[in-house]
Amino acid sequence: MARGTAHIGADSYTTQIEVGGHALTGDEPARNGGQNAGPAPYEYLLAGLGACTAITLRMYADRKQWPVTAVDVAMHLTHADDGAMLIRRTLTISGAVDAAQKARMAEIAEKTPVTLTLKAGLQIDTDVM
Repeated sequence: MARGTAHIGADSYTTQIEVGGHALTGDEPARNGGQNAGPAPYEYLLAGLGACTAITLRMYADRKQWPVTAVDVAMHLTHADDGAMLIRRTLTISGAVDAAQKARMAEIAEKTPVTLTLKAGLQIDTDVM
């Protein structure tokens, strides 16, 4: 499964992250005391969901040999009417695909690994060294 590390020093909130052999930077916007040197944590959460959705739909369209030329995933983290956190996800599927194919891709989006993980919740065990 996936592994990652995050390191923050004494300076503001800029955090060096390494996941999958890739170096990333996380931070908070200036309004929260950060330097805006990288996406904030919730933005990374949306990035993971968006990437998983787009990749899964690309794989599905390729396997079905559907003429999908692009998949765009727009996300907005907000609150539902009951106050619970909610991600509104909008798919834009380009190419010569019909309504039934788009509907099937919407169904597949609800079954992507990250979507299912977020909907089910996730246990986190923390150790302190």
